[in-house]
Amino acid sequence: MLTSGTKTLSYRPNSELKNGAYLRNYIQNRKYYLSSKRFFDIIFSLLATIFILSWLIPVVAILIKISSRGPVFFVQKRVGFLGRSFNCLKFRTMVINNEAHSKQAVDNDPRITRIGKFLRLSNLDEFPQFLNVLAGDMSIVGPRPHMYKDCSEFSAVIENYRFRNLSKPGITGLAQVKGYRGPAKDFESIFRRYQWDAFYVRNSNFWFDLRIIRKTAGQTISFIFKSFLPKKDSHEEEQERFYRRFLLQARERMNTFL
Repeated sequence: MLTSGTKTLSYRPNSELKNGAYLRNYIQNRKYYLSSKRFFDIIFSLLATIFILSWLIPVVAILIKISSRGPVFFVQKRVGFLGRSFNCLKFRTMVINNEAHSKQAVDNDPRITRIGKFLRLSNLDEFPQFLNVLAGDMSIVGPRPHMYKDCSEFSAVIENYRFRNLSKPGITGLAQVKGYRGPAKDFESIFRRYQWDAFYVRNSNFWFDLRIIRKTAGQTISFIFKSFLPKKDSHEEEQERFYRRFLLQARERMNTFL
């Protein structure tokens, strides 16, 4: 059970999920957006499958097989649109273990393989979910799908938590680009994720989706480049900090003079 370490958070539950008319109105008012979103999902996923997955899957498959025994893909039942169950695909990032379907990964989790750590931090482990998008179980953008155990636990802590299921789960989402990725360690972390997910469900539109995709792509590409660039030693880092301070002071003096 998750508990809050502070008493400053407040939450006012709503009754939207309990009202069938709200769901009908939600879909009716957004039918054009939902239709265009599905069309975009299909086109984007087809392009990703042809130009990325076609070579990424064989490369990652070899690395996964070298790092540990077991299948290339990890398939898990997740909670989808309106609470429906679906098989979520991922590249396998852990050694085979009995807790994979019930225990969240944590920092420095011994179950995570070396290549699995890179796949997780770079978001590449989620790329097989483009196939879930083509199947209609997911969207490119939406709240991340949870294991049933996590969904039940979070719903017990935050009333009306399943409101986020009014939107198809996404490969990426607003909460993720805001920095809420990985395991939910406490009440605050899952509460903040829910806030961003609920905000997305209420305010999603096509241009909003494109911004989230752009930010996600930027984060992924930035991490991959940083992973392969040579790391700076302490002397180089100190020099860089010195030059930054020098430029900042020079700018402040110039502003004062002007």
